[in-house]
Amino acid sequence: MYIELPEKLYYSMGEVTKAFDVKPSLIRFYEKEFDVLKPKKNARGNRKFTREDINNLKTIFYLVKERQFTLEGAREYMKSHKEDISNFEIISKLEFVKAELLKIKNSL
Repeated sequence: MYIELPEKLYYSMGEVTKAFDVKPSLIRFYEKEFDVLKPKKNARGNRKFTREDINNLKTIFYLVKERQFTLEGAREYMKSHKEDISNFEIISKLEFVKAELLKIKNSL
C-alpha cells in the first residue's frame, strides 16, 4: 500500500484521511482499538500523527483490508510478529521507489 505524504514531523487528521481515502471516524476507531496508535493532541484536541503513526496505520490497513484479519487478529499479529512487520515496512519503501520510478518514466 503506497501512501503519498510529504516529509513532515506531524500530519493532520485531514491529511491522513485524504491519504488513506477514509473517513475520520475510521481513524478514530482504529485509534481506540489499537494501542500502537497514539497521535499527539494539541490544546484544541486536534490529532497530529507522526511518521510512526502513519506506518502503524499502513500496517493495520494492510492486515485488516488486504489480508482480511479481524481486529483482534490484527492486534495479536502486530504484537507477536514484529519481524514480519519490519518486512512490510521494507515492502512499503520498495513500493515508494517503484512509484517514483514510474513518475520519472512517465515524464520522459
